Amino acid sequence: MPEQAKKGDTAYVHYTGRLESGEVFDSSEGGEPLEFEVGSGQVIQGFDEGVNGMTVGDEKTIEIEPADAYGQRVEALIQAVPRGGINLDREPEVGMRLGLQLPDGNEIPVTITEVTDESITIDANHPLAGQKLIFDLKLVNVKQ
Repeated sequence: MPEQAKKGDTAYVHYTGRLESGEVFDSSEGGEPLEFEVGSGQVIQGFDEGVNGMTVGDEKTIEIEPADAYGQRVEALIQAVPRGGINLDREPEVGMRLGLQLPDGNEIPVTITEVTDESITIDANHPLAGQKLIFDLKLVNVKQ
């Protein structure tokens, strides 16, 4: 009897993730399957729940609402900072991704969303925040 993925198992999943527009944002196609421990929080909650209970060889499509993916966009995470307040080694451009150093030594990823002569607007929301995510999944292996 084929094995089912359950909490604590290591699942090997091929996937293609896309937005409601059809735009593909990530895929394991042409590479190794994603390997993660089911129920451990290593992947977003909706993906984890979607794989749990699948049988090796199964294929399915799941839709994950923002709350079970990267959450809703938070306007407070978008800030305009003076150009002199950010040291860049090249000219800032919209869409550029940066690691912003926090006072405690941690670093958070941000995306530049606007550039003017006086300021740079940065967004610390995850790029997929506020989006419904659609994944085509195929469970290729399970190890207990």
